[in-house]
This record gives sequence, C-alpha cells and structure tokens, in this order.
Amino acid sequence: MLQITEVVKIRRQVLSKIAKLTFDGELDKDNIVDILDNIVTEDGPRYRCCVHKERAVLKDRVRFIMSQPLNMGIAEAAQQALDGEIADMPIINIMPEACDQCPIDTFFITNACRNCVAHNCIASCPKKAISVVQNQAYIDKTRCVECGLCKKSCMYGAIVEITRPCERACDIGAIKADKERRAVINYEKCVQCGGCKVACPFGAITEQSFIVHIIQKIKAGNRVYGILAPAFISQFGVKVKPSQVIAAIKEVGFYDVREVSFGADIVTLEEAKEFTGTVPEEHSFMTTSCCPAFVGMVDKHLPELKEHVSTTVSPMVATAKVIKDADPEGVIVFIGPCLAKKVEARKYPDLIDYVLTFEEMDGIFSGAGIIPADILETEFTSTASRDGNAFARAGGVVQAVIDAAGKIAPDVIVRPHRADGLQNCKDALLQMKAGKIDANFFEGMACNGGCVGGPGILIDTRIGSKMVDKFADSSSMITALENQEAIDKSKKNLHWHNK
Repeated sequence: MLQITEVVKIRRQVLSKIAKLTFDGELDKDNIVDILDNIVTEDGPRYRCCVHKERAVLKDRVRFIMSQPLNMGIAEAAQQALDGEIADMPIINIMPEACDQCPIDTFFITNACRNCVAHNCIASCPKKAISVVQNQAYIDKTRCVECGLCKKSCMYGAIVEITRPCERACDIGAIKADKERRAVINYEKCVQCGGCKVACPFGAITEQSFIVHIIQKIKAGNRVYGILAPAFISQFGVKVKPSQVIAAIKEVGFYDVREVSFGADIVTLEEAKEFTGTVPEEHSFMTTSCCPAFVGMVDKHLPELKEHVSTTVSPMVATAKVIKDADPEGVIVFIGPCLAKKVEARKYPDLIDYVLTFEEMDGIFSGAGIIPADILETEFTSTASRDGNAFARAGGVVQAVIDAAGKIAPDVIVRPHRADGLQNCKDALLQMKAGKIDANFFEGMACNGGCVGGPGILIDTRIGSKMVDKFADSSSMITALENQEAIDKSKKNLHWHNK
C-alpha cells in the first residue's frame, strides 16, 4: 500500500477537520484556533523545535487548504473562504516556515576515501577546494562551486552527490535552494505536477485546496457534479466498488456523478481523427494532450515541439462540456489524482469550477462522516469503453488511439512510443525530433505509471494500475469507436478542439 507518513497523516487530519467544520457551519476564528491546539499539543508528538513552530506551520497549511494567502490572518482567511474567495496564487506553494533549509552539501567525501597517492580529486578541482585533513580528502565548501569534477575523477567512488529531495524529484529543474537554503519554485519552469510535494519529507510543499468552497456550494443548494477520473478505481479501498464510491459522493451532497472515462472515449476518437488527418501530411509525429503537466513541459521546455501536441482537449474538459451543454448552471468538480488539473481548470473557467484530489475527496468523506466501504453496493455499468477506462495507467491512451485509428483509417500505420516521468518524456521527444526513435505517435505522462501515480492518490501506483486494468477488462469490452452513438448523443455539435 501507499506509504502513510506523518506528513500525510497531518495533512489528511487537517483536511478532515476543515471539511467537518465547514459542513457543520462552524468554520470560525475560535474553531480554527482549536484545530491548531488539538493537532499540535504540548505533549507531542513534536517534529520541529517547539510547539510554536509546529503551530506556525500548521497555520500556513490551514490557509492553503482554505485557498488563502500566507499574509492573511487565520480568522480573515476562514471568512474569505466561506465567502467563496480564492487567492490569486500558484497551485503549488512552499510554506517557508516548514522548509528545513536542508543543510546538504551537494558533494560529500565518504569514509571510502583512501587518501591515495594520485589525489585525482585535488588535481581535478579548478577552485583548489580539496585538501587532505586527518588522512582523508576534505572539501572546503567556501570554495567549492559544485562542478562535480572531483566525483568524476575519484577512482574509488568515494565522493558522492547528494541532492535535496524536492530538487531531485523535479525533472525539469524548477525548484532550487536560495541563498538561505530555502526551496524556491521557478514558476516559469514549473508545470505544477506535484512531484516535489510528494518528495518533501518535511511537508513544506503543498497546494491550494477548494474543499471549503465546494462544500459551501453544496450547502447552498447548487447542482454540483462530480466527474471522476478513470484512476478512481480502488482508490478509496481495494475492496470498495465503483457504485459505493459514487453513492458516497452523492451522499456528501453532490447532485450527480459522471465518469471522465466517457470523456476519454471522446478524446480517443478526436485524437485518432486528428492523427490520421495530420500525420504525416502536416507533422512527422503527434503527441497526446490529456496530461496537463506533460503539455506544460512541452510548452515551457520544448516550445519548438508545441505544434506536435494534439489540439484535442483532455477527458476532463470533454466530460465537463457534455454536462455544461445539458446544465449550464451546474457546478463541475473534477475528482482525480492530479494537481496539474487544478492549473488546467483555470484555462476553462466556464467549464471546470473546481478540482479535488482523491486525498481531498477522502478528507471530505471523513468530514461528512461517510465511509464508502459501509455503503450498500449496487449494480454498476460503466458508460465508457474498455479503452476509456484504461486511460488512467501508462500506455492506456496510446492503445486506445491505436484501436480507434485502426478502424477509422485501416491503411494508416501507427508507430507508437510512450514514456512516463517528465525527464523520460523530454528525452524521448528530443530523440523523436532527431529521428532516433522511429515513431509517429507519442503518449506522454508526467507521473510514473500514468495518472495512477499522481500526487493525489490514496493507494500504491502498482496496485492502482492493476485494479484499473481489471476494471477496464470487466466493465465493458466495447471500444471507443463502438461507443460512438452514446458519444454523439451527448456531445451534439460542440467543438472539441483548442484551435
């Protein structure tokens, strides 16, 4: 199962308490203070220097969960959230109070050093930062420029490179330490995939949450639609069935729940048509567009390849379009494993109102006193195809498009390639551009394993992938193309592309 660390426990505890207070109409100054006192007590447990530091960090976490800025008083932040206000700030943020300023030197000489005669490390250092102290090589950090030449030259491998967890997790170099060693995000590079949030062992990186705003919409009687990402299978318990999850969401107060895998069928057909119509006439290859972090990586780091990205909207947007066409006043909430979807939603303010991670949805269940596993199981039939339900795991999208393209244009040859993890995606795209990979269709997923490996998941990625496959195989054996009639009936004449 997914490792439940103390960081995760605290985050989920706060989500649950904020949700409960909002449901009960008790999210006020006094109860916010009670949260701080109840979670961080005088007799521990203690993770930082003192109770005051613990509560300062917790205050920041509460502010972000209410989607309010750090410079706002806690009582004012609660009122702003209840009034529906959302701070204009990046989705992924660093809590300065929580950052440990990791005092890690990039290059470190271990006890494996033999103080050899050659002293290759000393000879290779351009800044003369290495000397021998007590029969072992030593790096003077006031001179070291962290070029890494010493590590490369050591025949014993006695010099190791250590990076901060957040930096190591970021494949695109968007997070670095400032002069005070605090982590800083460069948002011009960042695609807000959430990898750094998962990696930080101090829980210093967090995201905006909209649980207060969504609960308020429900309490106000709005028709709130939950649209469930294909990765939802088994997220709320391996033995919890889809019908139980959907019933639990409705019991919270959602007006209706739809499967985003149905939108995935729409995307499959649109991308297949786009591929058969543009490759190779207009482009040598085309990539998928359903992962917003992957699309953001191409946009920010490989802009010369932007024309190769499919112009088809994501399954989230396709599903929302279907609902909004039928109910323009409906409030759409995407529920999934992804943080980057919160960024994508901002591009479609008329379609997507809010985004929740599975972890946040679990917090809402807890706050409402609802346990999905305890709800009576009923018969459930997916509205999507096998391929649409398999979108959640790596390889699902590319297989779906291959299946559809093979029937739409049998003479078209699809030479697929895929990668998950942003660095792997970047490397593969550059090789495709250079002609070193013989492929004309590429699936890119920012998270390892695909959506089932996202930062908002509740179960282990490998288990999630297996359960998604099992559900896809059992739910429906039809393909996206065979679901055409249902798709046409739902989407009518809506335009599905970004162009």
